[in-house]
Amino acid sequence: MCESVGKEPVRPPKDTGESVIDEASAVAKERMLANLRQIDRREWWLWSSAISVTLLLAIGMASFALPALLSGFDSLYGFFLDHAVRGLLSLVLVFNIYVVYQQIQINRIRNEFADNLYEMAVLDPVTNMFNRRYIMHRLEEEIARCQRHGSPLTVIALDLDRFKEINDEHGHAVGDYVLRIVGEQLKRATRGSDVVARYGGDEFLAILPDCNIEQIRYVLHRLNGLHIKTAKSRIDIRYSAGWTDYIQGEPLKDLLKRADEILYQNKRNPEALFVGSIVAD
Repeated sequence: MCESVGKEPVRPPKDTGESVIDEASAVAKERMLANLRQIDRREWWLWSSAISVTLLLAIGMASFALPALLSGFDSLYGFFLDHAVRGLLSLVLVFNIYVVYQQIQINRIRNEFADNLYEMAVLDPVTNMFNRRYIMHRLEEEIARCQRHGSPLTVIALDLDRFKEINDEHGHAVGDYVLRIVGEQLKRATRGSDVVARYGGDEFLAILPDCNIEQIRYVLHRLNGLHIKTAKSRIDIRYSAGWTDYIQGEPLKDLLKRADEILYQNKRNPEALFVGSIVAD
């Protein structure tokens, strides 16, 4: 059983020897394939029905109209012909309603497929945070905005301490639970204008536009004291962090490299956790 600080005890998933990320990716892929198959089936039935109904209506119209053309009209035959045509037109109307309904269903499935594709493209399946691909794209956008307006931009790199030991001693299921706890707390600690993501492995990245040092301290302070409890022990969640401001004109890779260097400097010297690099005004 696991619990996080200030929460009711939560039972972690049983460790199956595989990371939850593999299971989540497989489930997402299967869901997308199922949606594609469902779209294909519905479109096949729709077009098959359309062709079949069109042929049947053409045959029906011909069966009524051809004898009239050959033998001439009489009042009784004209009466039945008129009703037959009305009936066929009613069938056309009903079929058109059916086609519209099926098209609405196909569009709904397509939208679900698009949502699943979006989740796979930008979300990390373990933490449900943004993934590395998305935050790198956002960082490029924020740097461009920073260059246009001259506004400050801060990047925080975080790395969990002794995470490999947690995985080795308690299993990947508990390790993934730790990642989710940290991710949820990091999202709660940041503002709506900030962007946080799982950068890879046990690393997280936060982008904080228009941020000052007090806000940075607040974010990092909210991550202190996290822990979970298993049936046998308590696991304290510790981290190291490095933060730096963007320097006008520098490449993105230099910004990330500097934040990473400060992170490992702090990892070697935990007492200097808030050591960072800020560009003076």
